[in-house]
Amino acid sequence: MSLGEVFVSEMLGTGTLILLGAGVVANVLLAKSKGKDGGWLLINFGWGLAVFAGVFVAYKSGAHLNPAVTLGILASGADTYAPDVSISVGSTLVYFAGEFLGAFLGACAAFLTYRKHFEAEEDEGKKLAVFSTGPEIRSPGWNVVTEIFGTFVLVFVVLAFGNTPHQLGPLAVALLVVGIGASLGGPTGYAINPARDLGPRIAHALLPVQHKATVAVGVGGPGTARTAGPRPRKDSDWGYAWVPVVGPVIGGVIAGLLSQVVF
Repeated sequence: MSLGEVFVSEMLGTGTLILLGAGVVANVLLAKSKGKDGGWLLINFGWGLAVFAGVFVAYKSGAHLNPAVTLGILASGADTYAPDVSISVGSTLVYFAGEFLGAFLGACAAFLTYRKHFEAEEDEGKKLAVFSTGPEIRSPGWNVVTEIFGTFVLVFVVLAFGNTPHQLGPLAVALLVVGIGASLGGPTGYAINPARDLGPRIAHALLPVQHKATVAVGVGGPGTARTAGPRPRKDSDWGYAWVPVVGPVIGGVIAGLLSQVVF
């Protein structure tokens, strides 16, 4: 398998993951959506099924969909990332490139799908939450710890799947992601994937996601139109952006190293 094919596979798979994952968050949070207020468990299952679909799409490249998974495999001492894809600096960078670009494009597609709902939503925080994660209690050090544990569970158990015979296929990983979200996702929103957070956060910074202020026409007729108030400032929360990158990287590497001892 060529590195070009790896890139396309990971880009499409990660794009599918983020389109459906960001889509379920938009469905639950954004104004006038039919799924509004669907709750945390709907988001958990939506992300699990997003992983399910993404893994099938990227089957050719081993369906990493996540730089933390790529690094976990590297740290595990494996010789290949997928059949006929040897581990090297070049192949590692190709996986990263496909994952980050796919996440960015998937977020853009989710934005276009919910375009009118982004316009109708006045809460800029809810719109940012469609694209990226954020802590319920902001404490960067402890937020990193949460992401380390969540990602460790993801990568460690995924590596265990590769060493244990089962017939579940991608469903096993999907259920694992649902379980992580339901159990460990509360503090930070369980990014557990640097590409999942950073790619869409960049999309949020670039896309026109701000609420459009309404215009009211005064009784005096033409020339007396006024806006309904100042537009809220868009904030991509770059001060937090390092947490869902650093935490998953550490968690994935620890999982890979420990797997050499346990499996």
